[in-house]
Amino acid sequence: MNLRSFQLSDVHEVTSIWKMTASKEREEQTLQVLAKQLAYDRDLVLVAEKDGMVVGAIVGTIEKDTGYLYCLAVHPMFQGQGVGRELTILLEDRIRSKGVERIQVMVDEGTEKLAPFYHHLGYPQVSSSILKKNWLFQLQDAVSTT
Repeated sequence: MNLRSFQLSDVHEVTSIWKMTASKEREEQTLQVLAKQLAYDRDLVLVAEKDGMVVGAIVGTIEKDTGYLYCLAVHPMFQGQGVGRELTILLEDRIRSKGVERIQVMVDEGTEKLAPFYHHLGYPQVSSSILKKNWLFQLQDAVSTT
């Protein structure tokens, strides 16, 4: 599997994966997050390829001292094969390389099914909308989003 930064030529394959894994409303929100992040820092938008086919994507961003993971999606035929885990780990590494130690995962109505996956990766559930991981291994107060 090849993990790399998103390229504009990936947009159709990534959009296709989001259509298979998200609601129409969530897909539109994801495209907005993608466009915003690509304009800001394209190093935090990643895709996974297998045999030349894009099979997964994830979007990250940094605000102040916190990194956020959004929009993880893996093609249904490739789920359960480590694609999401590898994308998440690489994105975490890229966020940490920018000096950020605290990472949060945004989970909402369209992505709540990912909560057990992120919990398995070390993000204990702290609310119905955020999972949090602190690279300093210290518990911090839950951050509430409204």
